[in-house]
Amino acid sequence: MEPLTDKEIRASFVNCTKGDAGRMRLPLDFAGLPWDDLDFLGWVDPGAPLKAHLVLPREQGPVGIALRIPSAGRTSALKSSMCQACLTAHASSGVTLFAAPLAGTAGREGNTVGTYLCADLACSLYVRGKRQPKLRHGRYEESLTVEEQIRRTTDNLGAFADKVLGLR
Repeated sequence: MEPLTDKEIRASFVNCTKGDAGRMRLPLDFAGLPWDDLDFLGWVDPGAPLKAHLVLPREQGPVGIALRIPSAGRTSALKSSMCQACLTAHASSGVTLFAAPLAGTAGREGNTVGTYLCADLACSLYVRGKRQPKLRHGRYEESLTVEEQIRRTTDNLGAFADKVLGLR
């Protein structure tokens, strides 16, 4: 992913107000992000732990998506679960349901779409083997190349963004 400035990130959001985008906190390690290892930028707001943000590179430019995280009382009873973007298996606390208001009128009316993602939004690092899930057996070995896994992850997140934008 190409590095983005604070201004570019805030201007990219499609499902929140400009005021909300201006108030969000960037990742604590923003200055040291490993941009070369990222296929998208994702983080939980350091000042609001029930809010998260995704910024996806798209042909028309970056698309930012504001996300909500359910309160801690809604965690899964399963012992493990899988991210719907990168297909990394985690202990149940390692995958979280993220809900995004739809862009435009539908979102202002309260309509949302959700997906289960790595709780730390570090899918890019899991796919590249730079971070390991907290499971005994680690990440499953796949027959796909890392490049194919990256493509699958970005395609899955792109499909989620399309839903937020009302394109699907």
